[in-house]
Amino acid sequence: MEIRFATSADAALLLEMIRELAAFEQLTHDVSATEEKLRETLLNPGGYAHALLAFARDEPAGFAVYFFSYSTFGAKPVLYLEDLFVRLPFRKRGFGQQLFTYVVGIAAQEGCSRVDWSVLDWNSEAMAFYERQGARAYREWIKFSLQKDQFKVPIPSCRSN
Repeated sequence: MEIRFATSADAALLLEMIRELAAFEQLTHDVSATEEKLRETLLNPGGYAHALLAFARDEPAGFAVYFFSYSTFGAKPVLYLEDLFVRLPFRKRGFGQQLFTYVVGIAAQEGCSRVDWSVLDWNSEAMAFYERQGARAYREWIKFSLQKDQFKVPIPSCRSN
């Protein structure tokens, strides 16, 4: 298996796998990503996140997307694993394990205090997989989200440091 960073040339492949993930999660209606948007926001050096691709020989087997947030308690970066997906023909063959291990290695290299991610409450196979990796579910934390069409605040005029 080979794992490498995705490039702008991989936009079509990555979008294809994102759509497969959305179908698996029964969230196809939420996909608005396009190849152009992926190139702009993910697959360039100034992007908001990073994407890894996994291959079995030359066959695309899966992907992971992650980004960095920050722990105020630890005063260190946190790696947030947005998606880890292995295509159906490659499941139960160690590809998820290798992608996850690669991502955790990046977190260690970057000095992160932890790796965070979310799992859909019905995805018991994913939960069991992560528990086998030593992860624990924090059921006392409830994830919240505010969608763009719900933003009802003015855009602040502030500068970053």
